[in-house]
Amino acid sequence: MAEKAQRVLACGDVNGNFDVLFTRVRQIQKKSGPFDLLLCVGNFFGTGPESEAFWQEYKSGAKQAPIQTYVLGANNQETVKYFQDVEGCELAANITYLGRKGVFTGVSGLQIAYLSGVESSTEPAPAYCFVEKDALSLKGTLTTNSKFKGVDVLLTSPWPKDVWNYGNAPNNVDVKTCGSALVAYLAASLKPRYHFSALQGENYERLPFRNHVVLQENAQHVSRFIALAGVGNPGKKKYIYAFNIVPVSVMDPAELVKQPLDVTENPYRKLGKAAKKTSATTAIEEEEPAQQFFFDLNRQQGKKRHSDGRGGQQTKQPKKHPQPTGPCWFCLASPEVEKHLVVSIGEHCYVALAKGGLTSDHVLILPIGHYQAIVDLSTEVVEECEKYKASLKKFYKSKGKRYVMFERNYRSQHLQLQVVPLPLSCCATEDIKESFIVQAQEQNIELLEIPEHTDIKQIVQPGTPYFYVELDNGEKLFHRIKRNFPLQFGREVLASEAVLNIPTRADWRACKLSQDEEESQAKSFRRDFESFDFSLQD
Repeated sequence: MAEKAQRVLACGDVNGNFDVLFTRVRQIQKKSGPFDLLLCVGNFFGTGPESEAFWQEYKSGAKQAPIQTYVLGANNQETVKYFQDVEGCELAANITYLGRKGVFTGVSGLQIAYLSGVESSTEPAPAYCFVEKDALSLKGTLTTNSKFKGVDVLLTSPWPKDVWNYGNAPNNVDVKTCGSALVAYLAASLKPRYHFSALQGENYERLPFRNHVVLQENAQHVSRFIALAGVGNPGKKKYIYAFNIVPVSVMDPAELVKQPLDVTENPYRKLGKAAKKTSATTAIEEEEPAQQFFFDLNRQQGKKRHSDGRGGQQTKQPKKHPQPTGPCWFCLASPEVEKHLVVSIGEHCYVALAKGGLTSDHVLILPIGHYQAIVDLSTEVVEECEKYKASLKKFYKSKGKRYVMFERNYRSQHLQLQVVPLPLSCCATEDIKESFIVQAQEQNIELLEIPEHTDIKQIVQPGTPYFYVELDNGEKLFHRIKRNFPLQFGREVLASEAVLNIPTRADWRACKLSQDEEESQAKSFRRDFESFDFSLQD
C-alpha cells in the first residue's frame, strides 16, 4: 500500500462559535489547499441561548461545515442534550459526534482513539463524565492485539496529568490541579503520535517524547501533545492546528521511529511506580534531591581517597553538573544508573564497565553531568576525559593490550565513550583501521580520516549526529550521520572475524550477565586498575 499523508486540522473549544471556526477553516483551505478532516476537542457547544440558535442553522442545513468534522461529547451538564446517542451519530451535515469512547479508523487507515467528557472518581457518574472502566475498556480494545504499535491520534478534552514532566512547562496553567490521571494512563498505553486536548483556554505544544526506554527497548515512534485554546479567543491564542500524517499502518518503519533532536523522556514513566506508592512515600521521595544518588566509590570500599591534611578523610563532593530533563541511565546523579558497574569516579567524569561488554574489561568513559556528545563538553570535562584515556592506555598496555575508542552520537542522550581493549597479538592498529574502513564501505558509510591533532569540535557542530573512532596511535576516523545508521556498527567491526573473531557478541543484549557476575567483574577491574587510576592519586 502506498504511503499517503492525510491532511488534518485539529481545533480546541469551539464554545458554539461555529461561524468563526468554519470561516477560518475556509480561509486555511483557500490558502493551503483541501484538508481531509477536522477534529474538535473540548467544548463544541456553548451554554448560552445564542449558541443554540447558531446551532439550529447548521442542524437545519441552512449552513454547512466546509469539511468533515468530528467532535467529542459533553463536558458539562448544560450541553448533554446535544448528544442523544452515546455511541455516536451525525449531528448535522458534515458534523459527526464520535461517541463516548472508541476507535475510529478512516478509509486511509488513520486510527483515531477518543474519550469524551471529563474524569469522575465516583459511580454512577454524570453523563458528561468518564470513569476508570471507560479508560480500561478503550485501552483493552487496542492493546490486546500483539501487533499494536500505537494509535495515530488520541482525542480527549482534559489534558493528561503531568504531561509537562521532563519537558517544557505550560504558561498560565496551574500544574497542581490541571489534568486527568486517567487520560495520562490512556496516553501512556496507547502511545498516540498526536494527542489533542483543550478546556484550559491555552495553547501548549509539548516537546515530542519517546515511547521506549533508551538502550533497553527497540526504538519506537515519538508522541506529541498539543493543547489548543478556544475559538475566537480575545488573546488570539492558537486554536487550530494543521498537520500531515501518514497512518502508522502503512508508514515505513524506519521513518516511523526517527527521533527528533528535541525529543525528551516520556512524561508518564512514573505512572506505574506511582500507583504502588503511598502518599507519604511519594512526599518523602519528592523532597529528597536527585543528588542523593551520587556516591563515593572509595568510601564504599573503605579506602582512603584524599587527605584534608589533618589525618582525617575528606569526602569528595561533586560539583554542580548539567542535569537531564528526564531519567537518564548514565547520569551519575540519576536513580537509573547501575552503580555496581562503576569502577572509578573523578571530578567531572567516571568510568564504568560496559553492560554486555565485548570483553570483560570493555569500559565506558562518561561525563558525570548530562552531556550528549564530545562536542558538547566543557574544557574541564574534556581534560579529565583525556586523563582517563591516558590512564586506561597505560593499564591496558600493562596487560599486553591496546584499545580502540569510539562514540556514536546518534539516538543516544548521554555521551558514552566506548573503550574496547584488544590483545596486541590480535592484529595491528593498521589492520583495525582497515577493518573499520572496509566494513563502512560495505554498508555505504563514508568513514573519513581526520588529522590526528584535529579537535572534533572543529569539524562538527553540537546537535549534529556522527560516529567517531580513535585508535591507540592517535589516528581518527569520522562519519557525519545523515540518515539511518547501524546502532551496533562499532561493536560489529570489533567483533568481526578480522579483529576479535567473536561475531556472536556484536549485540550487547546477547552478552548480558547476571548482576552478581557484573559485580564480580567490576570488583576485579577496580582492583587491577587502582594503581593506574589518576583520580586516586594525591
